[in-house]
Amino acid sequence: MKAFVTGGTGYTGGALCTRLAEQGHQVRALARKTSKTDQLRDRGIEIIFGDVRDIDSLRPAMKDVDVLFHLAALYRQAGFPEHIYHDIHIKGTENMLQVALEEGVKRFIHCSTIGVLGHISNPPANEETPYNPGDIYQITKMEGEKLALRYFREKNLPVTVIRPAAIYGPGDMRMLKLFRSIAKGRFVILGSGETTYHQVYIDDLITGFLLGAEKDVAIGQIYIIGGEEYVTLNQLTTMIAHDLGVSPPKLHLPVKPFQWLGSLVESVCIPLRIEPPIHRRRVDFFTKSRAFDISRAKRDLGYQPQYDLKTGIHLTAQWYRERGYLN
Repeated sequence: MKAFVTGGTGYTGGALCTRLAEQGHQVRALARKTSKTDQLRDRGIEIIFGDVRDIDSLRPAMKDVDVLFHLAALYRQAGFPEHIYHDIHIKGTENMLQVALEEGVKRFIHCSTIGVLGHISNPPANEETPYNPGDIYQITKMEGEKLALRYFREKNLPVTVIRPAAIYGPGDMRMLKLFRSIAKGRFVILGSGETTYHQVYIDDLITGFLLGAEKDVAIGQIYIIGGEEYVTLNQLTTMIAHDLGVSPPKLHLPVKPFQWLGSLVESVCIPLRIEPPIHRRRVDFFTKSRAFDISRAKRDLGYQPQYDLKTGIHLTAQWYRERGYLN
């Protein structure tokens, strides 16, 4: 199989490229000239320089491709104007879809996010739960997902949408702040801590992507790929603390003052392109539930998570420890 991956220099895309190469597939990754590509090259992955916003740079990249995994995205960063999210998540996705159609790509696997569903008031949510995005990242990811499904319905492009839960595992740096603050006894829970949180271990997610590309039943469908269990924030922080050998967080503070403070700090920092030390999205972590039903992926794809949360937390913490990140 000839596979093409966008977002291959990112955490998830890099793991996908690695698994594909290990399985003996020919792998091509799209990268910007400013991206670090040495690790991908060392694994025998062909690098094509380009940008999802530049349709002409995509055509040579998609020649003779069997399966396209579209993972490229702009994660939330301070100071980026909203049109950048539109350009990458909507226009960039449309460029990918159009060239895939022109080149006769056999399968188009579109990476979306569970964030398109926003706060889950009656967990667990599933693929039929109405959209409820809460910020520009989630809104534009929703529009990109809709666009991909429209290409399936109207132009018969064999599209499958994958919505990952919160991704974690060895190599992931986004969870490091949580692990480190718990390790140092500094983690404070805003509110009750009874909101739900659903994660997916990186290896399980990559398996989900590959199953989505292999199974014909997946064409035209959306699949939530998550771990076997979701837990409350209190449970999650306790599990991490136990693995780290420290006391679980006990200090709870009211949410409202931090919501107000987050808005204020954002209004000052974002115009200056400074990452706010506290912002509304971080407060949302404590107030918005994320819990999902993965039965469709199990039924249609044969997806079965191999890493329970306790094991995944241990492997992630071990990776952090070995590199001195928790000191």
